[in-house]
Amino acid sequence: MAERDTLVSVDYEIFGKVQGVFFRKYTQAEGKKLGLVGWVQNTDRGTVQGQLQGPLSKVRPMQRWLETRGSPKSHIDRANFNNEKTISKLDYADFQIIK
Repeated sequence: MAERDTLVSVDYEIFGKVQGVFFRKYTQAEGKKLGLVGWVQNTDRGTVQGQLQGPLSKVRPMQRWLETRGSPKSHIDRANFNNEKTISKLDYADFQIIK
């Protein structure tokens, strides 16, 4: 298996104006478009957090999207990614918004 096809899991937290601007909906749509699975939710701290899982070649563009694009009305100050690890299989069937 090529390195770019290695399955990875990574947690993320996005800071800035990311609540009340359809950030979760756009994140879910972008994740599905790339064929990723995972979840996204708002936090009590005014951030958005979640987990991405999929091939490294798809996770990297999603990370760039989370850092730089987001939803049209969002303003991203910074994105933290942590707990990245190689996984043998996906833990989720799709990309969900957690309320």
